[in-house]
Amino acid sequence: MTVIDRIALILVVVGALNWGAIGLFSFDAVAWISGGAGTLLARIIYTVVALAGIWCISLIFRSEDAIEEM
Repeated sequence: MTVIDRIALILVVVGALNWGAIGLFSFDAVAWISGGAGTLLARIIYTVVALAGIWCISLIFRSEDAIEEM
């Protein structure tokens, strides 16, 4: 597993925890940290987490041999 894979997984977990907080407590941690859901910083964070999720799709389709070589 490469460094970018680990970073992507961490960002996806953070995103999942944020969605859990929204669902359970109506609390958006990203919006709270960045000063609102519509701020430029929040939009950047949401975009980076989304890109990490897209990257993690590749982890699903990698063969075990390719993973072991890394």
